[in-house]
Amino acid sequence: MDQSLMRVGTTYIPVKDVELSTEWYVEKLGAYLSYKDSDKAIINLANQSFFLVKSGHGQSSNFIDAEGNVRFSLTFEMERVEALEKLQSNFKDRNRKVGEIENRGHAGRNFYDLDGNIFDV
Repeated sequence: MDQSLMRVGTTYIPVKDVELSTEWYVEKLGAYLSYKDSDKAIINLANQSFFLVKSGHGQSSNFIDAEGNVRFSLTFEMERVEALEKLQSNFKDRNRKVGEIENRGHAGRNFYDLDGNIFDV
């Protein structure tokens, strides 16, 4: 019997307002909504399911590292740097909080959802 893990099935993201957050992920990131009730929504994005779960005030998927820096827990990939630059520009045009593209040996930048969850691209 093969006991190896196949893939990450679902990522849970804490949100304040399931309705608003669902709209944001669908509109801004092109997620597909597969289920929603008052406490959670299941969206599909980047070949993975995400549960947007209604959470208490101040909750996020971020964490503080040993140096006191706020860190993201999830990284998305894009095919080209130009696509990354276009996404960054679109977020800035819509007044979304977004980080600068950093050179870490590869292109990368951060963006924030409505609840302050940080994601890396």
